[in-house]
Amino acid sequence: MTLAAVTELAAGTNEHLASMSNTLIYSAMTVYTLAFLAYIAEWIFGSRSKVGRTANALTADDARTASRPAVTVKKAGGTAVLERPQVVVRAAAGSRDVPDGPGAHGGTVQGDLYGRIAVSLTVLAFVVHLAGVVARAASVRRAPWGNMYEFSITFTAVAVGVYLVLLALRKNVRWLGLFLTTTVLLLLGLAVTVLYTASDQLVPALHSYWLYIHVSTAIFCGAVFYVGAVATILYLFKDSYENKLEAGLKPGSFATSVLERLPASATLDKFAYRVNAAVFPLWTFTIIAGAIWAGDAWGRYWNWDPKETWSFITWVAYACYLHARATAGWKGRKAAYLAMIAFACWLFNFYGVNIFVTGKHSYAGV
Repeated sequence: MTLAAVTELAAGTNEHLASMSNTLIYSAMTVYTLAFLAYIAEWIFGSRSKVGRTANALTADDARTASRPAVTVKKAGGTAVLERPQVVVRAAAGSRDVPDGPGAHGGTVQGDLYGRIAVSLTVLAFVVHLAGVVARAASVRRAPWGNMYEFSITFTAVAVGVYLVLLALRKNVRWLGLFLTTTVLLLLGLAVTVLYTASDQLVPALHSYWLYIHVSTAIFCGAVFYVGAVATILYLFKDSYENKLEAGLKPGSFATSVLERLPASATLDKFAYRVNAAVFPLWTFTIIAGAIWAGDAWGRYWNWDPKETWSFITWVAYACYLHARATAGWKGRKAAYLAMIAFACWLFNFYGVNIFVTGKHSYAGV
């Protein structure tokens, strides 16, 4: 056995696997870039079809006209019977009835083809990305989220995984693809340049099974919160677009070509609420698990460490959002603003606190 091998074994790292992980992450970024371009092509070519728009994307005025039930008369013997038609519309926030758009492809065959290519590339990138995360874990024989670099590559992989699971469940969420790949590329670029940390072992305090439980649930919650945040941002744009149509104004051609193909604002609002509500109990468990781990590691369950404090602030923000929707009947823009504040708290907790604030969690390194 060579001296380098002995040193590597003593340090508990496998440099070959660490190098392989880096190569896989860069490869995944390349495929994500191709997927990003395919999603752009899906939106561009999908928006050029007037047939697709006419058949699949109605304006607010069209929707109101379509939602008016026409009454037909049937004669049963000598008696005239009024037959009520079944009209299915999607109730939007406020008083509007606006149908869902046909999706990112705009209802065109060419746009849909690019969309399918984009999803296929996203699946391939995810597989390569996941392999990079696993190789990183194997290189140090521990969970691959011991520092900000590892957290970032794992978080982005989980976010893509959540998106693909929603697609597999036949949810119409392909409109998320462009925004997801953009975010993933930005975060991975930040990870491999600013946040990169060489593969190494952790300090003794982090050698605990709670590292697998507490941090993994935090990463999953963050990925779902991210999906909810994207839906909330798109809701704000789509709601503004629908308000302009209702007021008789004519939005710009770019806004029309993009926003008419998104789901209705009510659908986006409901989707964001459901994903945030579904993951909130798990976020509660994450904080409880962290407190238990703190009791084992530091002798106190709660120390008002910056990480603990901002985790609690995030919990309160999402609790206010869910409470306002459930009791005060807040829907639409007011609830969306609360949701964005809550997600901003989550972002600061997992990036701002680690980079700019010193606390007990700082020993994990950036």
